[in-house]
Amino acid sequence: MDETEFWELIDATRESAEGDPEEQADALVDRLLQLDPELVLDFARHFEARYNRAYHWDLWGAACVLLDGASDDAFDFFRCWLIGQGREVYEGALHEPDSLAELLGEFDEEIDGDGEELGYAADEAYEQLTGTVAPDLGIAPAPAEPEGTPVDFENERALAERFPRLWDRFRE
Repeated sequence: MDETEFWELIDATRESAEGDPEEQADALVDRLLQLDPELVLDFARHFEARYNRAYHWDLWGAACVLLDGASDDAFDFFRCWLIGQGREVYEGALHEPDSLAELLGEFDEEIDGDGEELGYAADEAYEQLTGTVAPDLGIAPAPAEPEGTPVDFENERALAERFPRLWDRFRE
């Protein structure tokens, strides 16, 4: 599975789920179950690499603005959700997290921002296909600390200054 096929699966499942991350995860498992187990592992590698790449202070700060705070777990689930939004949103957010103000459509804090189940979709599909747990993917883990300059999540003024467009759209 190449990168284009990975993003096509993400887009197709998001569209069929009408943006609901839990329904997207279910649709993704269904689609992955139609593939060979090795292709499911390829998908998992693509997902994990993007998940690790998004381990960045600026993205965590953006998640804090969008979600009105983000614990370690909430940021993990946010990164899964971000991948689930598709290539344009994901790459745009990595390049400039504040651009999420323009890249995102409607944002419902009760539904959006939490893609925990998306992070387990490939593992679930692989296990259903093979009856075994997925092997190690051979992907280097995320660093111990996020990349970039730390953000003071408790300082609303600092968040507003660092993410002015997100702050204006989602917090005021």
